[in-house]
Amino acid sequence: MTSPGSDRTASSTTPWSWEARAARSTENVWSGVLFGVGLAAFVDEAVFHQVLHWHHFYDLGTPDIGLVSDGFFHALSFFATVAGLFLLADLRRRGALWWARWLGGLLVGAGAFQLYDGVIQHKVFGIHQIRYDVDLLLYDLTWNIIAVVMIIVGVVVLGRTRASRADARQTP
Repeated sequence: MTSPGSDRTASSTTPWSWEARAARSTENVWSGVLFGVGLAAFVDEAVFHQVLHWHHFYDLGTPDIGLVSDGFFHALSFFATVAGLFLLADLRRRGALWWARWLGGLLVGAGAFQLYDGVIQHKVFGIHQIRYDVDLLLYDLTWNIIAVVMIIVGVVVLGRTRASRADARQTP
């Protein structure tokens, strides 16, 4: 219960319901996907670009171009993260936040980003590698297997939390 003059609205304390979750099932997934893409990109940027200095987003130019490309990459990943969090806040406000479904989306988003990075950027476009001057096979296999595992686990979670399953829980 809020006191008179409080800034909290009734909708911020709205309890969740299966109907609200089912109606906003897709938004739960997209919120998680956007946050997952942003989170995976942030970890990639922070660990491999900044802490370990293994590569830049674009390594086919000068170091300055590599740093600028890292800045653009970081900005885009930040926007994905913020967009995912705005959707999350809206879902919570509406009483439609479905944590399991959101987590499934997060895993799919993070895995999809990582698999895209490992296959398209590393191998097809060749704009950077995980690391240089080492045998890449172990790094590539580890990177891509982790990505596939995240996608599979995310898809399983999403399958177990389909809106039709939520509707089935409602029926007596």
